Amino acid sequence: MAASFLPLPSSAASSARVTITRDDWGIPHVAGRTDADAVFGMMYAQAEDDFPRIERNYLVSLGRLAEAEGETAIWQDLRQRLFVDPAALRRDFLKCPAWLRKLMTAWADGLNHYLATHPSVRPKVITRFEPWMPLSFSEGSIGGDIERVVLSQLEAFYSGRTLPMTDDELALTFREPGGSNGFAIAPGHTRDGHALLLINPHTSFFFRSEQHVTSDEGLNVYGAATWGQFFIYQGFNQHTGWMHTSSGVDNVDEFAETIVTGAGGRLRYRYGDALRAVTTNEITLAYRAADGSRMTRTFTTYATHHGPIVREADGKWIAFALMNKPLEALQQSFLRTKTRDYADYLRVARLKANSSNNTLFADTRGEIAFLMPQFMPIRDDRYDYRRPVDGSDPATDWHGLHSLASLPQAVNPRTGWAYNSNNWPWTAAGADSPRRDDFPRHFDQAGENPRGPQAIRVLTARRRFTPRTLMSAAFDPYLTAFDRLVPLLIAAWDRAPDPRLADPIALLRRWDYRWGTHSTATSLAVFWAEALWAPLAQAARDAGLSMWDYLAERATDAQRLAALDEAVTRLTQDFGRWPVPWGEINRFQRNDGAITQTFDDTRPSLPVPFTSAQWGSLASFGARRYPGTKRYYGTSGNSFVAVVEFGPRLRAWAITAGGASGHPESPHFNDQATRYAAGDLRPVYFYPEDLAGHIERRYVVRRP
Repeated sequence: MAASFLPLPSSAASSARVTITRDDWGIPHVAGRTDADAVFGMMYAQAEDDFPRIERNYLVSLGRLAEAEGETAIWQDLRQRLFVDPAALRRDFLKCPAWLRKLMTAWADGLNHYLATHPSVRPKVITRFEPWMPLSFSEGSIGGDIERVVLSQLEAFYSGRTLPMTDDELALTFREPGGSNGFAIAPGHTRDGHALLLINPHTSFFFRSEQHVTSDEGLNVYGAATWGQFFIYQGFNQHTGWMHTSSGVDNVDEFAETIVTGAGGRLRYRYGDALRAVTTNEITLAYRAADGSRMTRTFTTYATHHGPIVREADGKWIAFALMNKPLEALQQSFLRTKTRDYADYLRVARLKANSSNNTLFADTRGEIAFLMPQFMPIRDDRYDYRRPVDGSDPATDWHGLHSLASLPQAVNPRTGWAYNSNNWPWTAAGADSPRRDDFPRHFDQAGENPRGPQAIRVLTARRRFTPRTLMSAAFDPYLTAFDRLVPLLIAAWDRAPDPRLADPIALLRRWDYRWGTHSTATSLAVFWAEALWAPLAQAARDAGLSMWDYLAERATDAQRLAALDEAVTRLTQDFGRWPVPWGEINRFQRNDGAITQTFDDTRPSLPVPFTSAQWGSLASFGARRYPGTKRYYGTSGNSFVAVVEFGPRLRAWAITAGGASGHPESPHFNDQATRYAAGDLRPVYFYPEDLAGHIERRYVVRRP
């Protein structure tokens, strides 16, 4: 080990700035004298566990991914740099309050100290981290608003070529839905009179680091930090807990600009009765050439007061408007981790720098809440902002932000619970939910999904929750989508019986719509629904219906039966028979620490009983076949899952997909996989006495 490590106890240890205690699951418990010391240790511990993921996140956020991955990534970099200007972020760093600059400096110190003491670690691009860089990655969501800019159309505009949108961009391909589940349960709805919180983010696996971070300045926070960030994004402290779910709110807009070319090629755009100058900017991007050398490309980019131009449509240039408040976002992300109650949490939320996530909240005072993103532009509801609006009409402009009180919310609902499953807010607290008719239409564009009815089903199934029954609810196996769709298939067969499908229909007729490792009906239903989904995706899009509504209301008997025939054929071809237990197909496998995994049917893997969230499973496992495989392997869904009880003494349980370390040689690379697949959450060691008997090692890292 490097010289900066000292065993405890020792005379030097008492004056050390940061202590890292690894528990028997490899989870780092970081303790510092100041918040800045804790951030230093937090980043050092993250780098120990998976430095490549930290670097990649910053290559993405800084618009430098092509420097590592080549010219194919340059359009993703250009998209990022349209909104993220390193020079502007350097200036913003100087404007930061002193306390935040200390944290950002400690962030850079922790990563740079790790690199200095681990010379065998070779970064792909970033050899030194600078304190301003966290402003480029200030919000820990799995997919930021910027990803709504369609890359094929951005490339078409700035390359001068015509490119069609891909099926993936058009949402025509079957894929695991992004997002999460969150439940907050009030004390009156629990057996022991303590508020409960379910933290169930659905992300790509290994997206966040599980950590416990404390300081003598009052920081005491546990949960999941997105690799490279110095705040816990999904988690809790001794007083409050927060769970973020991707929101369906429409707070990102496109403005169709009327461009007028004047003398000398001068570009202007129409705004009311005036012409305004189009802003131009030169952006130079570096990329890694095929021979390993460094090359550059320079783009002239355009913007109006609405935002940068990202594409062209029907002769108009389309400007893209989104929240771009990195300084406020970084403050809000960290300050929420030190809140003491709901009122305190709301004071932090007044920064209005959360744009993409709903929040489920609970605290030790027994308060619970469902909140929507605080960044919500005030707009004229005469216009349909789901499509590009006329940028030349000043009435379409944003007119400030909504107050927090004017947003849809459910605070201490009489029902005793609140939830979100990336669905609309209108059922968030049952009868105590916000009313759709009270809000403009742009407050939701997600609609309902099959997890919504399932969440209500489990939340209304009992009156007195315990942590254990909340865990059971989070892994309830009922599949609401199939409860709706399978009877329609059976009715179609009854109307036109096909003897070849009699046995599969009989199996589905007996099924209770619950997933399970040994369930052959789950396998058949999943293969059938996937076969039905693909050919109807475009029709559902054209009809303006969700896929579930279209499959239920518009699919024909012939289409349903043809999809079942296809499912039986594919199961038989791949597995030698069509009745195949779901666990034989649906697998968790972690072979190496690569960010993009490879899968192999001949290598060890574990059966996973839960399914894709597409079918209503609250426990999500986004799995599919890969080149050379017949089995399905998961890469997204349940990742860090926790249940928290906010009693006089906090109790919590958690699980992380795979394990805490990204190093295959570590015993903590895959030590949680079996418990993960079983939904068997382990106790969290939140208090020092909880760690007794569970310490693997403790060491001190000296801050330079």
